[in-house]
Amino acid sequence: MKPVLHHCHQARSMRSLWLLHELGLDFDLVVHDFGPDLRSESYLAKHPLGRVPALEIDGAVLFETGAITEYLCETRAGGDLYRAPGTPERMAWLQWLHYAETVAVHAASLTQQHIVIYEDKDRSAVVIKLETRRLEKALEVLDTHLNGRDYLLSGFSAADISVGYSAYVAQFFVDLSRFENLSRWFETLSRRPAFQKALPPEGANIIYKSGRCEAPVVS
Repeated sequence: MKPVLHHCHQARSMRSLWLLHELGLDFDLVVHDFGPDLRSESYLAKHPLGRVPALEIDGAVLFETGAITEYLCETRAGGDLYRAPGTPERMAWLQWLHYAETVAVHAASLTQQHIVIYEDKDRSAVVIKLETRRLEKALEVLDTHLNGRDYLLSGFSAADISVGYSAYVAQFFVDLSRFENLSRWFETLSRRPAFQKALPPEGANIIYKSGRCEAPVVS
């Protein structure tokens, strides 16, 4: 039976979608809109928090992107995308794979402030300022590491996919061109055919409309 990925355009499930395309796997894609669909009884049985991704595979459901990445690479011939236990880059692969969430947590907070909260009066200028700076600091770590490197490790891997998605979201809140090494790396990733396939199609219901989110005026 083919794996089934439950996905919302531009959400964290984009990591899993990108990886599935990189692996060249045959899978079914179920696209959801944010809202009641994710809170239905049938979907909550797959993901108890009503979020994406949820990957139905091998008679079970995985709903953490890091776990999905590790499982797919271990069981679906991850090849160059994987760094197996006992190999020299295993520790670095794990670290950067999960560093993706260090970046994403700040982008998620800014998404809530800029997009999920509709009224300027309900937003927090302090939270926006703090989370923007925290996001910038997390990106600075990547920029430093990528100095003189094409990828996070010795070659392209699933770690680049996980962190690359976080950079994709970060660009809606921070000017990536300020980070020379990071922006060069992200440009390289964004040209990959599998990344292009994971992007929302034209006219899709998306989270980030266009350009960078400007800080609202909060009294």
